[in-house]
Amino acid sequence: MQYDENVKFYNKWPFHLGLVIFSIVADQLTKLWCVHRFTNEFGAPNHESISVIGDLLRFQLVFNKGAAFSSRPQDLMPFLPSWVFFLIISIIAAAVLFWFYRSIDKRDYLSRLGVVMIIGGAIGNFIDRMRLSMVVDFIDCDFPDFIMTRFPTFNVADSFVTVGVAVVILSPVILRKLHKEIKESKKAK
Repeated sequence: MQYDENVKFYNKWPFHLGLVIFSIVADQLTKLWCVHRFTNEFGAPNHESISVIGDLLRFQLVFNKGAAFSSRPQDLMPFLPSWVFFLIISIIAAAVLFWFYRSIDKRDYLSRLGVVMIIGGAIGNFIDRMRLSMVVDFIDCDFPDFIMTRFPTFNVADSFVTVGVAVVILSPVILRKLHKEIKESKKAK
């Protein structure tokens, strides 16, 4: 399988940098809108919600002082202020993501694109943590009750991270022939 010339555009650093910047701007603009729309003059949530698709999808402001799904990993190191904990974790995560990005074969454009999406989303939430000491979440989805009552509220950055992880996981399935070729070329070395 030859490297498709049409995907070269999606696999160059200017496109990747543009995607990171787009994800950060989209995330921060939607969060600014949400905070402006759903807080009172004192900055406290007004507990309103906007129905987008009935009760299935709505917008409502939630401040997340923890990590993913409101977990509190900083409880592992209570002697650190939460902003220091998240700064350290973010630096470590960024280093690992950049290393992973550089280790991916350049022909595997989907995995590289997925990592770029994860980086953009992580930076969006990192900005909130450093600026507000919490993350602004506002997208509230409902699922059938046999799965869970309601899905945890999330934001645009979380969406980029989730889709990026899915793309990285699905890349070997979607680009099966390419991944087989990459494995064979590594064995030949």
